[in-house]
Amino acid sequence: MRDSFHSAMDTLENAPDQPERYCGAFLSVLPVAGAAVSTIGHVLGSETIAASDSQAARIDEIQFDLGEGPCWDAMRSATPVLEPAVGTAGRERWPAFAQSIVPDGVNSVFAFPLAIGPLRFGAVDLYSRIPVSLSDTQAHQAEAMAEIVSRHVLRRALASIGDDANEPVSAFSRRLIHQATGVVLAQVDISADDARLMIQGQAFAAGRPMMEVAQDIIDGRLRFIRAAGRIEVAL
Repeated sequence: MRDSFHSAMDTLENAPDQPERYCGAFLSVLPVAGAAVSTIGHVLGSETIAASDSQAARIDEIQFDLGEGPCWDAMRSATPVLEPAVGTAGRERWPAFAQSIVPDGVNSVFAFPLAIGPLRFGAVDLYSRIPVSLSDTQAHQAEAMAEIVSRHVLRRALASIGDDANEPVSAFSRRLIHQATGVVLAQVDISADDARLMIQGQAFAAGRPMMEVAQDIIDGRLRFIRAAGRIEVAL
């Protein structure tokens, strides 16, 4: 019999075009009351993709308006943000945000970044009305689920804007993209699908054709490295 975490991972893997199912996967595994998935920042803009309830959606909207909060910190740092006591320690980190949500009965907030390689574009927000902490295992599980959601969100965003210009259209283009994908795969040890998505996302964020980014990778002008467990552009 599969446990709740592996069942949640299966649910997410099989729901690339069903954002309404994203939040439920987190709620089935973690001791939280609500969840929201959002894009934030300049890459994809600020938008709530899915929310389990009105409170989760409100927490997102407050962060969009204020420009502060756990989702911003998670996105900017590309690391989880765990705040079990938003009414105390949270007031020091995000004074305006904490002041806005504590009266609504929110006690704990957690955020996990949405990112593909060095491209950071959103977060999964979780909240609890009672004070709770996530164990190391639960935090790692949430990170793993957020990785799947990251791929779905970026693919859906690129598809929705008709990013045809980034798609290779000739045999030469396909070979170039394939070669660059292999380089990225070797550099940071990710799957071929994730390597290609990282190239596509990098091209979109830079406003450049995918072919140009692929050529830069092959020529060594653009390299990726793992630093402190994260994938970054090598300077």
